[in-house]
Amino acid sequence: MAKKTSRQYVCKACGAVHAKWAGQCDACQEWNTLEEMAVEPLAASSASTRAGKRRRVQLHGLGGKVELPPRTGTGLAELDRVLGGGLVPASVVLVGGDPGIGKSTLLLQAASRLAGRGERVLYISGEEAVDQIRLRAIRLGVVESSLDLAASINVADIVATLEAEADVKVVVIDSIQTMWLESVDSAPGTVSQVRSCAFELIRAAKRRGFSLILVGHVTKEGALAGPRVLEHMVDAVMYFEGDRGHQFRILRAAKNRYGATDEIGVFAMTDRGLEEVSNPSALFLAERRGNIAGSAVFAGLEGSRPVLLEVQALLSPKGGDGAPRRAVVGWDSGRLAMLLAVLETRCGLKLSGMDVYLNVAGGLRVVEPAADLAVAAALVSAASGAPTSPGAVYFGEVGLSGEVRQVSQADARLKEAAKLGFTQAVLPRRIARGSARSRPPEGMDLLELGHISDLVGPDVAAE
Repeated sequence: MAKKTSRQYVCKACGAVHAKWAGQCDACQEWNTLEEMAVEPLAASSASTRAGKRRRVQLHGLGGKVELPPRTGTGLAELDRVLGGGLVPASVVLVGGDPGIGKSTLLLQAASRLAGRGERVLYISGEEAVDQIRLRAIRLGVVESSLDLAASINVADIVATLEAEADVKVVVIDSIQTMWLESVDSAPGTVSQVRSCAFELIRAAKRRGFSLILVGHVTKEGALAGPRVLEHMVDAVMYFEGDRGHQFRILRAAKNRYGATDEIGVFAMTDRGLEEVSNPSALFLAERRGNIAGSAVFAGLEGSRPVLLEVQALLSPKGGDGAPRRAVVGWDSGRLAMLLAVLETRCGLKLSGMDVYLNVAGGLRVVEPAADLAVAAALVSAASGAPTSPGAVYFGEVGLSGEVRQVSQADARLKEAAKLGFTQAVLPRRIARGSARSRPPEGMDLLELGHISDLVGPDVAAE
């Protein structure tokens, strides 16, 4: 008797399974995300056979000697930094980003450098023909590398090829949303196809021991397209970010089983591809003018790397009868609203009738609360019309009562500022005393603040 195929509906946003279609997913509350997929029932004989072959799994103690996994450098130091030191054998990395941001360019450059060092690397594209990849390689100047190319979307054929090539070390799939498995009754890019294709490719990588890099599409909200379970299946998830109006591109890890998730890699997009930026602070501050009111330099931290950025603020009288405008680029708009309320309530700075524009120059998005003090300094400077000191940097978190709180790794921030020629740092009042209190770098003066009102002079507050 033939098996009867049933139908179920899977949410492509969260992976929840529903018995019938609905406009809204009950699990994640997203609209129009349910997709139909076929489910083959498990035969009774198969279930009984599997039950008869069950065996106990081997148990191990928590203690024991563990060796660190070997790493293969990609030839791009910024990419290796985000990976945690390089690619791990049998690991799977998922790289996502907006269309045209440079994902394929980055991976083609990395694959070519790996191949140039004698590693066997396969670049398989489901979106472009081989000649299109060759044209990009000519533009990037990597056409002489011994990289193997293929254009295919059939996962069964790809896996068969990988099984036959025993010396393959790295495989790039561009992209997972274009892959297709004949046994799955749906079109490429659907939840079931993405999940099944990823499973087959990941299983091949774990079995054969090669490093697998998957390129992933993103939705208009910026999240990775396809089922959320895809992010759980891989070992590392990375986002390639950047504003097309700027040349800078940021590679940021959202998940990494073999390294930290707070490291970033900085690249600059040029006509010859992506170039590594080993000193992003100098590049972000290259066009800064220190005699303009409303500007302050923030000594930030991205992972283990200190980064200096310029924070710009502009105040203008409110136009019309509506609410004042609050426009933010590169920072959290909710945190700006909180900081404005603190400055007005705790410091007497009148900002309720002003339109406020805030920008983090360079296109980098700042998420750490240590930027509060730099933003406050830029706002106070814009309100008073007096420029901040061109040789000063700012960092510190501001609380609702106006207190300036401690932030992590202050010494690393001060060293980076001193290296770039800054002579003063405005920071939270340090708690450690005596020998436990580290000395500032030579030639740098520290201005320690306990309350945000110390940043606002009486003349500014009275305006």
